[in-house]
Amino acid sequence: MIIEEAQAINSFFRSESSKEVYGLIWLLVPILTLVLGITIGVLVIVWLERKISAGIQRRIGPEYAGPLGILQALADGVKLLFKEDLLPSRGDIRLFSVGPSVAVVSILLSYSVIPFGYHLVLTDLSIGVFLWIAISSIAPIGLLMSGYGSNNKYSFSGGLRAAAQSISYEIPLTPCVLSISLLSNSSSTVDIVEAQSKYGFWGWNLWRQPIGFLVFIISSLAECERLPFDLPEAEEELVAGYQTEYSGIKFGLFYVASYLNLLVSSLFVTVLYLGGWNLPIPYIPITELFEINKTSEVFGTTISLLITLAKAYLFLFIPISTRWTLPRLRMDQLLNLGWKSLLPIALGNLLLTTSSQLVSL
Repeated sequence: MIIEEAQAINSFFRSESSKEVYGLIWLLVPILTLVLGITIGVLVIVWLERKISAGIQRRIGPEYAGPLGILQALADGVKLLFKEDLLPSRGDIRLFSVGPSVAVVSILLSYSVIPFGYHLVLTDLSIGVFLWIAISSIAPIGLLMSGYGSNNKYSFSGGLRAAAQSISYEIPLTPCVLSISLLSNSSSTVDIVEAQSKYGFWGWNLWRQPIGFLVFIISSLAECERLPFDLPEAEEELVAGYQTEYSGIKFGLFYVASYLNLLVSSLFVTVLYLGGWNLPIPYIPITELFEINKTSEVFGTTISLLITLAKAYLFLFIPISTRWTLPRLRMDQLLNLGWKSLLPIALGNLLLTTSSQLVSL
């Protein structure tokens, strides 16, 4: 009798442990899939930027590493992996080593609330857009840690510039996001996309919030440290800014972080202003087109993913072409634009949006 009870207890615990293992696997699979997809997306952006930049400057661009040079970014990453990792002899090694990881991880967490398509979101939170703003404000801390830990005046100046720039342009970004939340009556990214699906192309927030859209684009470029707002790096004046003392894979992490931030900003522009996964067809949201059976639902999910990515990558032509079009701003001009121009405009847009919502009630 005792042996039978012991066997029953063992089988119970084995079943419980197997459930925990399966639960852990099903928790990790979506996360790993998302990280893999993001990595491929970053490689595509690097290739696109090189090709588009070459076209603007009437050059060829990468063409030998794989067909049309599509493996050039992968080759660069492998090269950085095998390069020597140098450490500053008088720097703070802990801050110096942790800084790049903080910058990358904080940006990666932002992808958890992005709806890539119908039923394709890692977690649908009621405060999704504000979670992105909160998480994105952590990345400058990693840059400041890197600059301070390098024990280099050029690196420290670059870190301070990065922190000042991020604060200056995250504040105008928040009223723009809040205006979208007021129009959609929700801060969930999924709800914001679905709120734009009723009237098709003319129901996108691009037309309902044109001022907020322009402010959002400018603030996103500044937060991604793209030209004309790449003051933290400023190779001509600061050697490489907070990256001066870095080499090998740590330098590569900063490179990856900038493109991760660029991709996440493009995806949020798509979600907040360009209708997300919805087609520009009035009264026909894609969520109702492919819900006949399981096969059609899978097909519809795939189509919605392709629509979202197509919009995001088409929008990427703006920051890439801007890099070779506009001159770099001075630091005082950059801060004046953020505090004296974009912030009042964003607050005025929020006031108009709030007034219109109160009138319509």
